[in-house]
Amino acid sequence: MNRETEWILRVADACARRAFAWSDGLHASWNYESGCVLRAVREVGRRTGRAEYAAFVRQVVDGLVDEDGRIRTYTLEEYNLDQINEGKLLFQLYLETADPRYRRAAERLRMQLEGQPRTKAGGFWHKKIYPFQMWLDGGYMAAPFLAEYAYTFAKPPWFDAAVEHLLLLERVTRDPKTGLLYHGWDESREQRWADPATGCSPEFWGRAVGWYMMAVVDVLDFLPVNHPRRGQLVGVFERLAHAVAAVQDEGTGLWYQVLDKGGSPGNYLESSCSAMFAYAFAKGVRRGYLSRGFGGIAERAMDGLEAHHLRTDADGRPHLLNCNAVAGLGGRPYRDGSYRYYVMERVVEDEPKAIAALLLAGLEVRLGGGVDPDPVAFSEDDSRTLVRWEG
Repeated sequence: MNRETEWILRVADACARRAFAWSDGLHASWNYESGCVLRAVREVGRRTGRAEYAAFVRQVVDGLVDEDGRIRTYTLEEYNLDQINEGKLLFQLYLETADPRYRRAAERLRMQLEGQPRTKAGGFWHKKIYPFQMWLDGGYMAAPFLAEYAYTFAKPPWFDAAVEHLLLLERVTRDPKTGLLYHGWDESREQRWADPATGCSPEFWGRAVGWYMMAVVDVLDFLPVNHPRRGQLVGVFERLAHAVAAVQDEGTGLWYQVLDKGGSPGNYLESSCSAMFAYAFAKGVRRGYLSRGFGGIAERAMDGLEAHHLRTDADGRPHLLNCNAVAGLGGRPYRDGSYRYYVMERVVEDEPKAIAALLLAGLEVRLGGGVDPDPVAFSEDDSRTLVRWEG
Protein backbone atom coordinates (compact mmCIF):
# COMPACT_ATOMS: atom_id res chain seq x y z
CA MET A 1 0.00 0.00 0.00
CA ASN A 2 1.50 3.35 -1.01
CA ARG A 3 1.63 6.47 1.16
CA GLU A 4 -1.29 8.16 -0.59
CA THR A 5 -3.60 5.16 -0.22
CA GLU A 6 -2.57 4.72 3.39
CA TRP A 7 -3.33 8.38 4.13
CA ILE A 8 -6.82 8.44 2.65
CA LEU A 9 -7.73 5.12 4.27
CA ARG A 10 -6.55 6.33 7.66
CA VAL A 11 -8.60 9.51 7.37
CA ALA A 12 -11.55 7.64 5.85
CA ASP A 13 -11.57 5.03 8.59
CA ALA A 14 -11.56 7.74 11.25
CA CYS A 15 -14.33 9.62 9.46
CA ALA A 16 -16.35 6.47 8.89
CA ARG A 17 -16.14 5.56 12.58
CA ARG A 18 -17.22 9.09 13.37
CA ALA A 19 -20.08 8.73 10.87
CA PHE A 20 -21.16 5.46 12.51
CA ALA A 21 -21.23 7.29 15.84
CA TRP A 22 -23.46 9.97 14.30
CA SER A 23 -26.20 7.45 13.55
CA ASP A 24 -28.40 8.62 16.42
CA GLY A 25 -27.89 12.27 15.54
CA LEU A 26 -26.77 13.40 12.10
CA HIS A 27 -28.07 10.31 10.29
CA ALA A 28 -31.31 9.99 12.23
CA SER A 29 -33.11 12.32 9.83
CA TRP A 30 -33.09 13.09 6.12
CA ASN A 31 -30.79 16.11 5.76
CA TYR A 32 -28.13 17.56 3.51
CA GLU A 33 -25.22 17.20 5.95
CA SER A 34 -25.84 13.49 6.34
CA GLY A 35 -26.04 13.26 2.55
CA CYS A 36 -22.63 14.92 2.19
CA VAL A 37 -20.96 12.57 4.69
CA LEU A 38 -22.58 9.40 3.38
CA ARG A 39 -21.74 10.20 -0.22
CA ALA A 40 -18.09 10.76 0.68
CA VAL A 41 -17.89 7.57 2.75
CA ARG A 42 -19.53 5.63 -0.08
CA GLU A 43 -17.12 7.00 -2.69
CA VAL A 44 -14.09 6.13 -0.59
CA GLY A 45 -15.49 2.64 -0.16
CA ARG A 46 -16.09 2.22 -3.88
CA ARG A 47 -12.60 3.46 -4.75
CA THR A 48 -10.78 1.40 -2.11
CA GLY A 49 -12.94 -1.72 -2.04
CA ARG A 50 -14.17 -1.26 1.53
CA ALA A 51 -17.57 -2.96 1.34
CA GLU A 52 -18.45 -2.02 4.91
CA TYR A 53 -18.72 1.63 3.87
CA ALA A 54 -21.40 0.88 1.29
CA ALA A 55 -23.21 -1.35 3.77
CA PHE A 56 -23.33 1.50 6.28
CA VAL A 57 -24.73 3.92 3.70
CA ARG A 58 -27.47 1.47 2.77
CA GLN A 59 -28.28 0.86 6.43
CA VAL A 60 -28.81 4.57 7.02
CA VAL A 61 -30.91 5.07 3.88
CA ASP A 62 -33.04 2.00 4.57
CA GLY A 63 -33.78 3.39 8.02
CA LEU A 64 -35.28 6.47 6.41
CA VAL A 65 -36.91 5.18 3.19
CA ASP A 66 -39.77 2.70 3.50
CA GLU A 67 -40.94 0.09 0.99
CA ASP A 68 -43.19 2.63 -0.76
CA GLY A 69 -40.41 5.18 -1.14
CA ARG A 70 -41.72 7.46 1.59
CA ILE A 71 -38.92 9.31 3.35
CA ARG A 72 -39.09 9.65 7.11
CA THR A 73 -38.66 13.26 8.39
CA TYR A 74 -38.95 14.66 4.83
CA THR A 75 -41.81 16.97 3.82
CA LEU A 76 -42.16 17.76 0.12
CA GLU A 77 -44.21 20.90 0.75
CA GLU A 78 -41.30 22.60 2.53
CA TYR A 79 -39.78 23.09 -0.95
CA ASN A 80 -36.31 23.10 0.54
CA LEU A 81 -33.42 22.45 -1.87
CA ASP A 82 -31.23 21.23 0.98
CA GLN A 83 -33.53 18.21 1.31
CA ILE A 84 -32.66 17.05 -2.21
CA ASN A 85 -28.98 16.44 -1.49
CA GLU A 86 -29.28 13.12 0.34
CA GLY A 87 -31.25 11.81 -2.62
CA LYS A 88 -28.02 11.46 -4.58
CA LEU A 89 -27.46 8.22 -2.67
CA LEU A 90 -30.59 6.63 -4.13
CA PHE A 91 -29.39 6.11 -7.70
CA GLN A 92 -26.44 3.83 -6.97
CA LEU A 93 -28.54 1.85 -4.51
CA TYR A 94 -31.22 1.37 -7.15
CA LEU A 95 -28.70 0.28 -9.80
CA GLU A 96 -27.06 -2.18 -7.40
CA THR A 97 -30.25 -3.72 -5.99
CA ALA A 98 -33.15 -2.94 -8.39
CA ASP A 99 -35.18 -2.31 -5.22
CA PRO A 100 -38.08 -0.09 -6.33
CA ARG A 101 -38.13 1.80 -3.02
CA TYR A 102 -35.09 3.80 -4.12
CA ARG A 103 -36.62 4.86 -7.42
CA ARG A 104 -39.88 5.76 -5.71
CA ALA A 105 -38.00 7.96 -3.25
CA ALA A 106 -36.05 9.60 -6.09
CA GLU A 107 -39.31 10.29 -7.93
CA ARG A 108 -40.70 11.90 -4.79
CA LEU A 109 -37.75 14.30 -4.66
CA ARG A 110 -38.04 14.98 -8.38
CA MET A 111 -41.69 15.88 -7.84
CA GLN A 112 -40.59 18.46 -5.29
CA LEU A 113 -38.40 20.07 -7.93
CA GLU A 114 -41.24 20.06 -10.44
CA GLY A 115 -43.23 22.22 -8.06
CA GLN A 116 -40.33 24.16 -6.55
CA PRO A 117 -41.03 27.92 -6.60
CA ARG A 118 -38.91 29.69 -9.22
CA THR A 119 -37.66 33.12 -10.15
CA LYS A 120 -38.98 34.81 -13.28
CA ALA A 121 -36.06 33.39 -15.25
CA GLY A 122 -36.77 29.88 -13.97
CA GLY A 123 -34.19 29.46 -11.21
CA PHE A 124 -35.19 27.47 -8.14
CA TRP A 125 -35.85 29.39 -4.93
CA HIS A 126 -33.48 28.09 -2.27
CA LYS A 127 -36.39 27.42 0.09
CA LYS A 128 -40.06 28.29 0.24
CA ILE A 129 -39.33 30.29 3.41
CA TYR A 130 -36.77 32.37 1.45
CA PRO A 131 -38.96 33.73 -1.38
CA PHE A 132 -37.33 34.90 -4.61
CA GLN A 133 -33.85 33.98 -3.34
CA MET A 134 -31.20 31.85 -5.03
CA TRP A 135 -28.16 30.70 -3.02
CA LEU A 136 -25.02 29.06 -4.36
CA ASP A 137 -25.57 26.26 -1.82
CA GLY A 138 -28.73 25.22 -3.65
CA GLY A 139 -26.83 24.66 -6.87
CA TYR A 140 -24.99 21.78 -5.22
CA MET A 141 -28.04 20.42 -3.43
CA ALA A 142 -30.26 20.13 -6.51
CA ALA A 143 -28.41 20.25 -9.84
CA PRO A 144 -26.25 17.10 -9.53
CA PHE A 145 -29.31 15.18 -8.30
CA LEU A 146 -31.26 16.22 -11.39
CA ALA A 147 -28.41 15.36 -13.74
CA GLU A 148 -28.01 11.90 -12.22
CA TYR A 149 -31.77 11.39 -12.24
CA ALA A 150 -31.86 12.22 -15.96
CA TYR A 151 -28.89 9.92 -16.61
CA THR A 152 -30.19 6.97 -14.58
CA PHE A 153 -33.77 7.01 -15.82
CA ALA A 154 -33.22 8.45 -19.35
CA LYS A 155 -35.18 11.68 -18.75
CA PRO A 156 -33.25 14.29 -20.82
CA PRO A 157 -35.38 17.36 -19.92
CA TRP A 158 -33.97 17.26 -16.41
CA PHE A 159 -30.46 17.75 -17.81
CA ASP A 160 -31.70 21.09 -19.10
CA ALA A 161 -33.13 22.04 -15.71
CA ALA A 162 -29.84 21.26 -13.94
CA VAL A 163 -27.74 23.25 -16.41
CA GLU A 164 -30.11 26.22 -16.53
CA HIS A 165 -30.13 26.54 -12.77
CA LEU A 166 -26.34 26.58 -12.55
CA LEU A 167 -25.89 29.02 -15.42
CA LEU A 168 -28.52 31.35 -14.02
CA LEU A 169 -26.91 31.23 -10.57
CA GLU A 170 -23.57 32.23 -12.04
CA ARG A 171 -25.10 35.00 -14.13
CA VAL A 172 -26.87 36.73 -11.23
CA THR A 173 -24.16 36.29 -8.56
CA ARG A 174 -20.94 36.91 -10.49
CA ASP A 175 -18.88 39.99 -9.63
CA PRO A 176 -17.49 41.42 -12.89
CA LYS A 177 -14.40 42.82 -11.16
CA THR A 178 -13.09 39.75 -9.33
CA GLY A 179 -14.97 36.99 -11.16
CA LEU A 180 -16.01 35.55 -7.79
CA LEU A 181 -19.61 34.68 -6.90
CA TYR A 182 -21.63 36.24 -4.12
CA HIS A 183 -23.33 33.86 -1.69
CA GLY A 184 -26.92 34.75 -2.56
CA TRP A 185 -29.20 36.79 -4.79
CA ASP A 186 -32.65 38.22 -4.05
CA GLU A 187 -34.74 38.86 -7.14
CA SER A 188 -37.20 40.97 -5.13
CA ARG A 189 -34.49 43.13 -3.46
CA GLU A 190 -36.59 42.87 -0.26
CA GLN A 191 -33.87 41.43 1.96
CA ARG A 192 -31.70 43.79 4.01
CA TRP A 193 -28.66 41.87 2.83
CA ALA A 194 -29.48 42.42 -0.87
CA ASP A 195 -27.76 45.18 -2.82
CA PRO A 196 -30.54 47.45 -4.14
CA ALA A 197 -29.01 47.50 -7.63
CA THR A 198 -27.78 43.93 -8.08
CA GLY A 199 -29.78 41.94 -5.53
CA CYS A 200 -26.55 40.23 -4.40
CA SER A 201 -25.39 39.60 -0.85
CA PRO A 202 -22.32 41.62 0.13
CA GLU A 203 -19.47 39.10 0.49
CA PHE A 204 -17.77 36.12 -1.19
CA TRP A 205 -18.19 33.29 1.31
CA GLY A 206 -15.68 30.50 0.63
CA ARG A 207 -17.95 27.52 1.23
CA ALA A 208 -20.71 28.95 -0.97
CA VAL A 209 -18.33 29.22 -3.92
CA GLY A 210 -17.06 25.74 -3.08
CA TRP A 211 -20.60 24.37 -3.26
CA TYR A 212 -20.99 25.88 -6.72
CA MET A 213 -17.70 24.52 -8.07
CA MET A 214 -18.47 21.03 -6.81
CA ALA A 215 -21.94 21.26 -8.33
CA VAL A 216 -20.53 21.97 -11.78
CA VAL A 217 -17.96 19.16 -11.84
CA ASP A 218 -20.52 16.69 -10.50
CA VAL A 219 -23.21 17.68 -13.03
CA LEU A 220 -20.69 17.28 -15.84
CA ASP A 221 -20.23 13.62 -14.83
CA PHE A 222 -23.72 12.91 -16.12
CA LEU A 223 -24.40 15.64 -18.69
CA PRO A 224 -24.43 14.26 -22.26
CA VAL A 225 -21.25 15.03 -24.17
CA ASN A 226 -23.34 16.57 -26.93
CA HIS A 227 -25.65 18.61 -24.72
CA PRO A 228 -25.96 22.05 -26.38
CA ARG A 229 -24.92 23.93 -23.24
CA ARG A 230 -22.22 21.59 -21.95
CA GLY A 231 -19.44 23.71 -23.40
CA GLN A 232 -20.89 26.84 -21.82
CA LEU A 233 -20.97 25.18 -18.41
CA VAL A 234 -17.35 24.06 -18.80
CA GLY A 235 -16.41 27.61 -19.78
CA VAL A 236 -18.15 29.08 -16.73
CA PHE A 237 -16.29 26.57 -14.55
CA GLU A 238 -12.90 27.53 -16.00
CA ARG A 239 -13.59 31.24 -15.63
CA LEU A 240 -14.51 30.79 -11.97
CA ALA A 241 -11.50 28.52 -11.39
CA HIS A 242 -9.17 31.34 -12.44
CA ALA A 243 -10.92 33.74 -10.05
CA VAL A 244 -10.67 31.31 -7.14
CA ALA A 245 -7.02 30.49 -7.87
CA ALA A 246 -6.22 34.21 -7.74
CA VAL A 247 -7.22 34.39 -4.05
CA GLN A 248 -5.45 31.22 -2.85
CA ASP A 249 -3.18 31.98 0.09
CA GLU A 250 0.41 31.85 -1.12
CA GLY A 251 1.90 30.68 2.16
CA THR A 252 -0.40 27.74 2.93
CA GLY A 253 -2.26 26.90 -0.29
CA LEU A 254 -5.57 27.35 1.55
CA TRP A 255 -8.46 29.80 1.18
CA TYR A 256 -10.02 32.29 3.56
CA GLN A 257 -13.53 32.23 5.02
CA VAL A 258 -14.19 35.50 3.14
CA LEU A 259 -12.26 34.82 -0.02
CA ASP A 260 -10.99 38.22 -1.10
CA LYS A 261 -10.13 39.65 2.32
CA GLY A 262 -7.17 37.62 3.50
CA GLY A 263 -5.38 39.37 6.31
CA SER A 264 -8.41 41.39 7.39
CA PRO A 265 -9.21 41.31 11.13
CA GLY A 266 -10.98 38.11 12.14
CA ASN A 267 -10.68 36.37 8.78
CA TYR A 268 -9.13 32.89 8.84
CA LEU A 269 -8.07 30.06 6.55
CA GLU A 270 -11.08 27.77 6.42
CA SER A 271 -11.00 24.00 5.90
CA SER A 272 -14.26 23.17 4.14
CA CYS A 273 -13.85 25.60 1.25
CA SER A 274 -10.17 24.67 0.87
CA ALA A 275 -11.12 20.99 0.54
CA MET A 276 -13.98 21.77 -1.83
CA PHE A 277 -11.71 23.76 -4.13
CA ALA A 278 -9.06 21.02 -4.03
CA TYR A 279 -11.69 18.49 -5.09
CA ALA A 280 -13.10 20.66 -7.87
CA PHE A 281 -9.70 21.63 -9.29
CA ALA A 282 -8.30 18.09 -9.22
CA LYS A 283 -11.42 16.55 -10.73
CA GLY A 284 -11.60 19.32 -13.31
CA VAL A 285 -8.06 18.53 -14.44
CA ARG A 286 -8.62 14.77 -14.49
CA ARG A 287 -11.78 15.12 -16.54
CA GLY A 288 -10.21 17.59 -18.96
CA TYR A 289 -12.17 20.71 -18.02
CA LEU A 290 -9.13 22.57 -16.67
CA SER A 291 -5.50 22.80 -17.75
CA ARG A 292 -2.93 20.71 -15.87
CA GLY A 293 -1.64 23.71 -13.95
CA PHE A 294 -4.74 23.66 -11.79
CA GLY A 295 -3.64 20.24 -10.53
CA GLY A 296 -0.76 21.92 -8.75
CA ILE A 297 -3.21 24.29 -7.07
CA ALA A 298 -5.16 21.30 -5.77
CA GLU A 299 -1.95 19.62 -4.54
CA ARG A 300 -0.93 22.74 -2.65
CA ALA A 301 -4.35 22.90 -1.00
CA MET A 302 -4.17 19.29 0.18
CA ASP A 303 -0.61 19.78 1.41
CA GLY A 304 -1.81 22.86 3.30
CA LEU A 305 -4.72 21.02 4.89
CA GLU A 306 -2.45 18.20 6.03
CA ALA A 307 0.24 20.52 7.32
CA HIS A 308 -1.89 23.17 9.01
CA HIS A 309 -5.43 21.89 9.66
CA LEU A 310 -5.11 18.17 10.43
CA ARG A 311 -4.09 17.11 13.93
CA THR A 312 -3.72 13.61 15.30
CA ASP A 313 -4.98 12.79 18.79
CA ALA A 314 -3.36 10.50 21.36
CA ASP A 315 -5.11 7.48 19.81
CA GLY A 316 -3.77 8.28 16.34
CA ARG A 317 -7.06 9.54 14.96
CA PRO A 318 -6.97 12.57 12.64
CA HIS A 319 -9.13 15.64 13.29
CA LEU A 320 -9.87 18.52 10.94
CA LEU A 321 -9.50 22.02 12.40
CA ASN A 322 -10.73 25.50 11.40
CA CYS A 323 -14.13 24.49 10.06
CA ASN A 324 -16.87 27.08 9.76
CA ALA A 325 -19.85 25.47 11.51
CA VAL A 326 -22.60 27.00 9.36
CA ALA A 327 -23.57 30.23 7.60
CA GLY A 328 -26.67 31.53 5.83
CA LEU A 329 -28.66 34.61 4.96
CA GLY A 330 -31.77 36.16 6.52
CA GLY A 331 -33.83 34.05 8.89
CA ARG A 332 -34.13 34.47 12.66
CA PRO A 333 -31.90 35.69 14.21
CA TYR A 334 -31.20 37.72 11.10
CA ARG A 335 -28.00 36.95 9.15
CA ASP A 336 -27.03 40.07 7.22
CA GLY A 337 -24.26 38.53 5.08
CA SER A 338 -21.75 41.13 6.25
CA TYR A 339 -18.04 40.51 6.63
CA ARG A 340 -18.43 40.59 10.40
CA TYR A 341 -21.22 38.02 10.21
CA TYR A 342 -19.14 35.44 8.32
CA VAL A 343 -16.00 35.76 10.45
CA MET A 344 -17.98 35.71 13.71
CA GLU A 345 -19.83 32.46 12.97
CA ARG A 346 -18.62 29.49 15.04
CA VAL A 347 -15.35 27.79 14.12
CA VAL A 348 -15.34 24.09 15.04
CA GLU A 349 -13.45 20.84 14.62
CA ASP A 350 -14.55 17.86 12.50
CA GLU A 351 -17.57 19.59 10.98
CA PRO A 352 -19.48 17.05 8.83
CA LYS A 353 -19.53 19.06 5.58
CA ALA A 354 -15.82 19.78 5.90
CA ILE A 355 -15.03 16.13 6.64
CA ALA A 356 -17.02 15.08 3.56
CA ALA A 357 -15.17 17.56 1.34
CA LEU A 358 -11.82 16.42 2.74
CA LEU A 359 -12.58 12.79 1.82
CA LEU A 360 -13.66 13.70 -1.71
CA ALA A 361 -10.58 15.89 -2.15
CA GLY A 362 -8.37 13.10 -0.85
CA LEU A 363 -9.80 10.72 -3.44
CA GLU A 364 -9.10 13.14 -6.27
CA VAL A 365 -5.73 14.50 -5.20
CA ARG A 366 -4.15 11.51 -3.47
CA LEU A 367 -5.76 8.57 -5.30
CA GLY A 368 -6.41 10.07 -8.72
CA GLY A 369 -10.20 10.13 -8.57
CA GLY A 370 -13.25 8.11 -7.68
CA VAL A 371 -15.48 5.77 -9.68
CA ASP A 372 -16.94 7.81 -12.53
CA PRO A 373 -19.99 7.05 -14.69
CA ASP A 374 -19.60 6.48 -18.42
CA PRO A 375 -20.16 9.62 -20.53
CA VAL A 376 -23.41 9.62 -22.47
CA ALA A 377 -24.76 11.27 -25.60
CA PHE A 378 -28.18 11.90 -27.04
CA SER A 379 -28.84 9.45 -29.86
CA GLU A 380 -29.16 11.17 -33.23
CA ASP A 381 -32.41 9.45 -34.20
CA ASP A 382 -34.32 9.81 -30.92
CA SER A 383 -33.55 12.60 -28.46
CA ARG A 384 -35.68 10.92 -25.81
CA THR A 385 -33.17 8.11 -25.36
CA LEU A 386 -29.56 8.06 -24.26
CA VAL A 387 -26.71 5.99 -25.65
CA ARG A 388 -23.31 5.33 -24.14
CA TRP A 389 -20.59 7.32 -25.87
CA GLU A 390 -18.01 4.99 -27.40
CA GLY A 391 -15.74 7.50 -29.14
